[in-house]
Amino acid sequence: MKLSLSSVYRPYRFPTLINSSALGRPFCSPALSSPSTILKPQVPLFLRPPINSTKLCDLKKWHDWAKGVATSIGSAFVHSDNGPDSSLLCREIKWLMEDAVEDHSVFSHVGLEGDECVKMRVDIEELYCLWKQRVQERRPFQYIVGCEHWRDLVLSVQEGVLIPRPETELIVDFVCDVVSKNEDLKRGVWADLGTGSGALAIGIGRVLESEGRVIATDLSHVAVSVAAYNVKRYCLQDKIELREGSWFEPLRDMEGKLAGLVSNPPYIPSKDISGLQAEVGRHEPRVALDGGIDGMDALLHLCDGAALMLKPGGFFAFETNGEQQCRALVDYMENNRSGSFCNFEILADFAGIQRFVIGFHQ
Repeated sequence: MKLSLSSVYRPYRFPTLINSSALGRPFCSPALSSPSTILKPQVPLFLRPPINSTKLCDLKKWHDWAKGVATSIGSAFVHSDNGPDSSLLCREIKWLMEDAVEDHSVFSHVGLEGDECVKMRVDIEELYCLWKQRVQERRPFQYIVGCEHWRDLVLSVQEGVLIPRPETELIVDFVCDVVSKNEDLKRGVWADLGTGSGALAIGIGRVLESEGRVIATDLSHVAVSVAAYNVKRYCLQDKIELREGSWFEPLRDMEGKLAGLVSNPPYIPSKDISGLQAEVGRHEPRVALDGGIDGMDALLHLCDGAALMLKPGGFFAFETNGEQQCRALVDYMENNRSGSFCNFEILADFAGIQRFVIGFHQ
C-alpha cells in the first residue's frame, strides 16, 4: 500500500466501457442478491442500468465545465500533497464519461452541439455533483466510479473500504509461484487477513483453481459486505469464505491448519497519517492505514498469529511500508519467534522498494 500518486491512481483503464462481454464474462450477472445481514454495497457506475438520458449539448456543457475545473487546478494539488495534476484529472473526466455513457459512439460528437439524447447510467446533475466532490473534496476517483482495476479484476470499492494498490498485486504472484511447486499448499486452506475489497482473496482463489479454498477476514462490516459482493461477481462464493472479525479471532478453528496466510495490513505510522495525500488521508478508512506509533502494530500481531495458525511448511506473505519495516519484521521473527519460521525473503515492489516479507512455517 504505497500511498503516493502512482499507487492511488492506476496508470491505465480499459479504453471502452467495462461490461461482462468486454471482459469475456469472467464474473456472474451484476444483479446480485445479498443476505439480509449484509449491507448492500454500492453498485459500480459501469454496472448501473442506463435509465437516465440527457441531451448531447448538455453533456458537452458538463464536459467543458469539468475540463475547465480540472485545468484550473494546474499543479496545485501536486505541490500540496503529491496529489493529481490537471493532466490526470482530464484523463479521469474521460474515464468517468466512459463509465457513465452507454453508447461510446457519441464521444465523437462531444465537440458538436445537438439535441440528440444520450442514454446515461447517472443523471447529468449527479455527474456535476460527482466532479465537484472529486475536485473540491478530493474524493478518490475510485469512490466516484465505485470500482478499481486490479490485476485482471474490476473490484467494487466505496467509502469505508481501502482501495487496492498495484503493489499488492505481487502477493498473488508470490502465492502463484509457491503453489505451482507444492501441490499440498495448492490444496490447502489460505487466509487473507484484513481483506478489504477482497482483492487478495479473489486473486488467490483463482490461483488455487478447484483445489484449495480461502478464508477472508475483516473487522469492518462494510468491507466484508463489499468483499462478498466482489466474490459473488467472480462466482467464487463456493471457494472463498468471508468472516467478520479482528485478525485471527474468526480463525480460531484453523489453528495449525492454514496452508498459507497473506495480509496487506495497516502500516503507516500514526504521526504520518495527517501528511498523506488528501484522497487517502481524508477519505480512506483510518483503521486500514494507521499501524500505530511505528506502523508495526498489526505486522507484529500477524507474525505472532502466523506462528500458531500456519501448519508445518505453510507460507506467509506480508506487505510493509518499506525496507525499514521489512528488516524489523525479520529481526522480530528471528529473535522472538525463533524456531517458528524459516527461509525469509525481503522482496521489492514495482518501484524497487523493499516492501514484502515472505517465508515459511517450520
